[in-house]
Amino acid sequence: MTVPSNLYQKASLKGDREDLLDKIFNTDPTETPVMSGSGRQTATNTLHEWQRDNLATANKDNAMIDGDDVTLDAQTPTERVGNYPQIFSKKPGTSRRANLVKKAGRGSEQGYIRGKAMLEIKRDIEAMILSNNPAVAPTTAVAPKSGGLGVQLYVNALHGTGSPVGSTAAWTTGAPTSAPVVAGTPRAFTKTLLDTACQNVFAQSGEFVEMAVVSPSHKSIFSGFTGIAQNRFEVKGKEQGTIVGGADVYLSDFGAITIVPHWAMVGATNVYLLQTDFIDTAWLDGFETSKLGKSGDSERELITADVCLAVRASKAQAKIADLTA
Repeated sequence: MTVPSNLYQKASLKGDREDLLDKIFNTDPTETPVMSGSGRQTATNTLHEWQRDNLATANKDNAMIDGDDVTLDAQTPTERVGNYPQIFSKKPGTSRRANLVKKAGRGSEQGYIRGKAMLEIKRDIEAMILSNNPAVAPTTAVAPKSGGLGVQLYVNALHGTGSPVGSTAAWTTGAPTSAPVVAGTPRAFTKTLLDTACQNVFAQSGEFVEMAVVSPSHKSIFSGFTGIAQNRFEVKGKEQGTIVGGADVYLSDFGAITIVPHWAMVGATNVYLLQTDFIDTAWLDGFETSKLGKSGDSERELITADVCLAVRASKAQAKIADLTA
């Protein structure tokens, strides 16, 4: 069909308004279950320290003769350990005009990117906590780094074999500055490994782990463990049945464990079993926003957070390492 002569069409229109929704969509995850579930303490120096102690092994033959003289017991000093607060930073800046013009989905451009930067720092801190990063001492030329769970969980660390054999260095003084040795032969995440880790934590500390932090792929493997598929979901009346293909809580021989699939663990080869009563973040300084000196026709800011991870008792935690991703 032919278009009528002199018909004024949309393509010729000059005054039409754009159709831009006044919203911005961002589905990147911002949950920080480990940091949020842990304690929060104040650090007062650039090396945050704490002490650990142990009781002697229980002795069923501890018996003394009536009236006997004594030889004093040998004493073992406490362990003094620590970690370095890490300075997390973002440096947002915008021009004067970028803040003045009318925009969709936000008012001030500087305010919008400031809020986004704070969320990014929060994610960075959670990623540090879940990392194998060894602690790094600050110097005039080197930025301090906090050691993550991968180096602080050494007591109940289950490693793979091969060449080399996996291992996590013992950490009984100072900061955990040695990176774990990754085993030459990765292995599958299994129910046996999970049960063994839970048993080891109880044997070492008498504590029950409360949280297993896993990658999405390890969460899928966990849902296939023997016994998980035997779950049932009640169906009432004429409702359709629900297939239970996964589980969020594992009732082990040593307590109930919440299984937490974590966005920061994608591709990870570790599974962490945590008792957060003995895990803190220690803050030398919280989230701070400082305006930088005026430079040209712009607005610039520095956002910082100064924090380290502090696992107060490694015996109450476990790590299953050297897994296939």
